[in-house]
Amino acid sequence: MGMKFGLVGSTSGAGSSRQNNNLGNTISNAQEKVVAARVIDIVLNEKHQYYDLVGQWNGIGAIFYEIVNKSGTKSYPNFALPYDSQLKTYPLINEIVCLISLPNQSMGFVSSNESYFYLSPLGIWNHPHHNAYPNLLDGIKDKKQTNDYQLSGSVRRVTDSGTDIELNSSNSSQNTFREKINIHPLLPFMGDSLLEGRYGQSLRFGSTARSNFLFPTEIQNNWSNSGKNGDPITILRNGQPTKTSDEGWVPITENIRYDQSSIYLTSTQKLKDFKVSSELYQSYDVKPIPPSQFKKPQVAINSDRVVINASSDSILLSAEKSIGLSTNGSVNIDAKSHYVSSNDIRLGSIKATQPVLLGNETIDIMLELAYAIRSLANMLEVQRDYPDGVLKTSFNSIAGGVMTCLDGSDGIINRLLNGSLKSQTTKVQ
Repeated sequence: MGMKFGLVGSTSGAGSSRQNNNLGNTISNAQEKVVAARVIDIVLNEKHQYYDLVGQWNGIGAIFYEIVNKSGTKSYPNFALPYDSQLKTYPLINEIVCLISLPNQSMGFVSSNESYFYLSPLGIWNHPHHNAYPNLLDGIKDKKQTNDYQLSGSVRRVTDSGTDIELNSSNSSQNTFREKINIHPLLPFMGDSLLEGRYGQSLRFGSTARSNFLFPTEIQNNWSNSGKNGDPITILRNGQPTKTSDEGWVPITENIRYDQSSIYLTSTQKLKDFKVSSELYQSYDVKPIPPSQFKKPQVAINSDRVVINASSDSILLSAEKSIGLSTNGSVNIDAKSHYVSSNDIRLGSIKATQPVLLGNETIDIMLELAYAIRSLANMLEVQRDYPDGVLKTSFNSIAGGVMTCLDGSDGIINRLLNGSLKSQTTKVQ
């Protein structure tokens, strides 16, 4: 019995030669179906000169290319479409993509018809910002650029303002990409899943990853000082710190305090660098645990401004213990109606003890008092003595007081009756 090696069984005799030929044909066919290509242009909007050629809106994302390591292969008008229509990373000019020859839209008429489709750009430099590798024969004419792209033969380190490599389309309406030298990749930890954008956006499905204290790593993260290795954490970050080094090849980790906008979903981690803007918790008997010290699952959102909007219904905030509002400025609530339902409402201080008076009942009691004063004044007025037609001297002071009481009680009664003392907006029960 013959022995089998590799992908194809090898036996003695004539069959071995036939099988070797089949293997060679298979490899040759595979090489024709999968090729590496350099992007020379891309269609991203209707202003591109080849918008109609690629199928108008159905061709958005189509690239024109040149086959790597082959001269004279720049592809106009041939183009390739994205392989995945749901998840796309549109390449920059001079990035390298993998082209795969697959059935195209004409397969229902001619089954052998195939076209190239491209995968995400190859990580030539393993950097999220860009992985452009221009044609060194005609794409780089400046010694500085050559040094940027051939340092040690394996890394790309730009130490000046940029590489001046062409990264944008030939169509000016699409030329929005700007190369930056201070975009840092994220440092991964064992078992992480990372999704990184070109400008410091990222999504990390990670975990607590404590460095061995005997062999500490140079770059530490800010969430692994509590919990156990393997406890899950999810970090959504938009924009790295505005002040970072220009050594864009050095990886960093997320920092909720300094990154531009962040959402953290934790399990057992303490966010040790998370300092909230205000820690005024004077309305609490027992102050809440700060987010930087809380070790149970929490969702932390940090940015210069946070806007929550319900366009057609309600925003409902619910908590088992309390809902705390703390600010170094003011708490402003504007609404057509305000409703507060509670068994214990304290204003000014948690130690407030003076109860608020009920408006209607207070007005009723004050009216009764005013009417009583008025009745007393009327009674005293008729008791005045006028012997010989002149008010008796001993009654002069009483008379003045009576007149004052009558005038004053009338004014008080009028104010109590017209409702001017009652608040028109605030009610208590």
